[in-house]
Amino acid sequence: MTSPQSLQKPKKPKLPFAIRRVSGRSMEPTLLNGQLVVVWRWAKPRPGSVVVVHHNGLEKIKRIQDVKDGQIYLLGDNPLKSTDSRQFGWLPVSHVQGRVVGRRLNQPEQRIN
Repeated sequence: MTSPQSLQKPKKPKLPFAIRRVSGRSMEPTLLNGQLVVVWRWAKPRPGSVVVVHHNGLEKIKRIQDVKDGQIYLLGDNPLKSTDSRQFGWLPVSHVQGRVVGRRLNQPEQRIN
């Protein structure tokens, strides 16, 4: 069941790109805690894409497992350290803030799927 707070539609982004810092270990080994990522805000959500979503007042970075009927099912790449759709269920596609298109460690940016 979805809480009323998670049904609130987030504000539309103004710029096409955003920079976010990964917080936590839910997306390891793909994304590391503290790593900077580039987010393309106007991308369409597709299964397999790593996205930033707005949920319960927080931004979360997860991988889309499935898209169905205007809803997305999200999983972290590190299931033992991830709070994802297995706990909070399906989310509206409108909660996607953008798709992660690049990341930075201590080396040049790399593209990811």
